[in-house]
Amino acid sequence: MYSVENLTVSFGSFNLLDDIGFVVDKKDKIALVGKNGAGKSTLLKIFAGLYEPSKGRVSMPKEVTIGYLPQQMKLNDDRTVKEEAILAFDYLLKMEQKLERLNLELTEREDYESESYHQLIDDITHLNELLVMEGASNMQAEIEKTLLGLGFMRNDFDRPTSEFSGGWRMRIELAKILLRKPDILLLDEPTNHLDIESIQWLENFLATQANAVILVSHDRAFIDAVTSRTIEISLGKVYDYRVNYSKYVELRKERREQQLRAYENQRKQIEETEDFIERFRYKATKAVQVQSRIKQLEKIERIEIDEEDNSTLRLKFPPAPRSGSYPVIVENVSKSYGDHLIFKNATFTINRGDKIAFVGKNGEGKSTLVKCIMGQIPYEGKLEIGHNVKIGYFAQNQADLMDEKLTVFQTIDNVAVGDIRTKIRDILGAFMFGGEASDKKVGVLSGGERTRLAMIKLLLEPVNLLILDEPTNHLDMRSKDVLKEALKEFDGTVILVSHDREFLDGLVDKVYEFGNQQVKEHLGGIYNFLEKKRIDSLKELEKKVQIGHTEKKEETTSLTKLSYEERKEQQRSVKRLEKKIEDAEKK
Repeated sequence: MYSVENLTVSFGSFNLLDDIGFVVDKKDKIALVGKNGAGKSTLLKIFAGLYEPSKGRVSMPKEVTIGYLPQQMKLNDDRTVKEEAILAFDYLLKMEQKLERLNLELTEREDYESESYHQLIDDITHLNELLVMEGASNMQAEIEKTLLGLGFMRNDFDRPTSEFSGGWRMRIELAKILLRKPDILLLDEPTNHLDIESIQWLENFLATQANAVILVSHDRAFIDAVTSRTIEISLGKVYDYRVNYSKYVELRKERREQQLRAYENQRKQIEETEDFIERFRYKATKAVQVQSRIKQLEKIERIEIDEEDNSTLRLKFPPAPRSGSYPVIVENVSKSYGDHLIFKNATFTINRGDKIAFVGKNGEGKSTLVKCIMGQIPYEGKLEIGHNVKIGYFAQNQADLMDEKLTVFQTIDNVAVGDIRTKIRDILGAFMFGGEASDKKVGVLSGGERTRLAMIKLLLEPVNLLILDEPTNHLDMRSKDVLKEALKEFDGTVILVSHDREFLDGLVDKVYEFGNQQVKEHLGGIYNFLEKKRIDSLKELEKKVQIGHTEKKEETTSLTKLSYEERKEQQRSVKRLEKKIEDAEKK
């Protein structure tokens, strides 16, 4: 059991977290929720021992192991993927090395009756038992299973980590943390670097194999699948709900409505009591009743209403100028980097007003095709941008491309032209950069704040084709909901590269799947696509099982055709091989 006791985090006179407390049980799966800047990541850092609170503490037993995945981290590039992953079992490797040394010493010793010789045998036995208990024999299998689950291919295992993007290297770190199976997992936006299939694998792992989990994520479908408890941080306080996120949203609304009703009833009662006291204060015949009412008033415990955090993003895209009927036409488009083929013969047409999603594993070409559409990289085949198409593009690294030395206001002022310059303060206010926040340097902004700032730049001129590459990374739940509604109302065409199922649900009407060097079109929403994928996977599995049965049957038939002597020789050969295996295992 781990407990947060009277925890306060202050910055000057401002309390980010104000005297909070809660208890985490050994198998709790907790979603930490709240707007950007509420203190979620700070609380995770305190749990991980990387940040000291101003007051209070986190109490946990000394032997507790912690696995912490931050949003950003510095990564080592000196090893291969598998060499890096095996570091998760560093303690097992050291135990194996020690066992080898002790076994070598045992072969060289001849003092069989001495006490130290018997102690040596005990130490070897103890180490062997420990290694069996820790599952050392399954170490390689666990590494491969976890890396494959997180989207790596077998031929990636021996590649240097330096060949991978930052997102893939974060997956390696996540694999190491999961392989250690710590007592408490602290995950800060773990899905930001994963594709839909890897997210579904991680969901299953956390739900079935992990111990205590505290995670920060803005992927609603993910936290609903993994967590059964929601702790909200709002205006420095915490509110603990022992339900998943979707149920929490309902309960939070009900709680506030109940508070408001109780507050109104109590206020009415207090007003009536005060009115009675005021009217009859100086009447001798009512003196006893007045004193009774005064005492009654003093005893009333005043109901407080949770302060509602109403600051939220207000977003509306400008009217889209009318484009041609087909904003994007792709015919037999292929893209390679040297000998490495990304995709080939991609062919599809995007109609005016379509809202589509590009999905698939990372590295399969989603962002690459976006760059082809943007004309940023060369390609083979034919790709036409339709008549009067004006593109608004949000890149994955858009938030990182801004000058960190500029203020929020200067960043927008530098790109604004014409009349819009007189409305910069109003626009910044609508994006929660009102007042002093507009004078913040870009370098001190959180990931969510940078994403919002990049969105403002996108809105400064009217467009009719929006291409958004992972726009929800770092956005909180409310901001994502507002962006989703704004995209629904947008009367132009939208191409979304995203792995956020809940965000795509009800927004897109067509899905393009990238995989196996192909681009396939699927009509319908994201959950239609995922259900079809699941059914296809089951069919493929059944097909493999049937093929396996057929092969086995053919093998049995061929055996029956062998002569008696040939069958006997085969049996003898099998026994010899089994004996060799047994000897090798003993050795």
